[in-house]
Amino acid sequence: MEWKNKADVVIVGGGILGVATAYYLAKLGRKDIVVLEKGTVCSGSTGRCGAGIRAQWGTEMNCRLGLAALDIFEQLDDELGLPTGLNQGGYLLVAYSEKEFENLKKGMKLQNDLGVKTRVVSLAEARGICPALDASDAVGFTYHARDGHADPFLTTFAYLEVAKRLGVSYFRRTEVTGVTVKGGKAVGVDTTKGHIDADLVINCAGAYAQVIAKMAGVDLPNWGERHEIMITEPVEPGVCPPMLMSFSGNYYIQQRPHGSIICGVSPKGHPQDFELRTTWQFITHMSTVLNKLLPVTKGIRIVRHWSGLYDMTPDGSPIIGETDVKNFYHSTGYSGHGFMLGPIAGKILAQHLTGSKPDIDFSMLDYRRFARGELIVEPNIT
Repeated sequence: MEWKNKADVVIVGGGILGVATAYYLAKLGRKDIVVLEKGTVCSGSTGRCGAGIRAQWGTEMNCRLGLAALDIFEQLDDELGLPTGLNQGGYLLVAYSEKEFENLKKGMKLQNDLGVKTRVVSLAEARGICPALDASDAVGFTYHARDGHADPFLTTFAYLEVAKRLGVSYFRRTEVTGVTVKGGKAVGVDTTKGHIDADLVINCAGAYAQVIAKMAGVDLPNWGERHEIMITEPVEPGVCPPMLMSFSGNYYIQQRPHGSIICGVSPKGHPQDFELRTTWQFITHMSTVLNKLLPVTKGIRIVRHWSGLYDMTPDGSPIIGETDVKNFYHSTGYSGHGFMLGPIAGKILAQHLTGSKPDIDFSMLDYRRFARGELIVEPNIT
């Protein structure tokens, strides 16, 4: 693709957030959009994620975003004309104390009030949903059947392909090295391939968002946090159809449609770094957790083990909107949930930037909330 020295919109980051934002901007009529990715498609956090999609959240904002994302995912294959690998086996949340169970039920009431049909299930019902489950030490469970997972590669590729058909330019292996600010406005970016003048710059750089922001003199409270994941060889279908997840138990486990089981835990000490290294300690711990919850997995082989970066914020909620530098917008800080919220995040930011009323008012998610002390603390994360 021929290099461009001028664009209407430059989007930094070519993962799900960047390409979804580009697609919706183009669909709503914005022209001359450029997406810049320092690696390749899905080479960052999107391609390394657990790929879950859920509406079981503890804050109203995240519930609204999660439900709206589900609405989009359920019709996205038809809209884009390409597969996304959506599989709705539900999310089965597991509580190990009465206090945690009460918190889940409190969240369930909020979810129900917002149209999310989460329900409490018994241990017997939980075993019907997840036949291989051994969770006799659990206190309670909640379940939402519309939750599930999709394929991050297929979804991102689909958004990108259709965005390109709508005229979006995508440059891979193009790292942003500077953001040009004049008169308090972002007016372009410097890259390893050259400079691009731009009327609007959108930071969708994931765990590197704070690095990009600092180039324009904006301080974000984000940080990159390394998480490890592993996947097993395929086993018989029906071992664990839902996403099995516990906040106090600190795990998520799901079976992919082809039979493999993918699982992860939040790391001890929550390492704040950009190293994509892996550890034998994770394999040992994760295998123990997996075997306890799903005893039928004892003896199966691990096929692959990798790490990825969560783009964390102090309250676990995202940052969406313009900064004090005019025409410099952010869609960052999804704290490990950028893939599941990417479609709705891209859509509402595009609606705002094209003069439409966003489906969800995201004004409370501006980054100035941290200085104001108005945190939107999300309890339903590990």
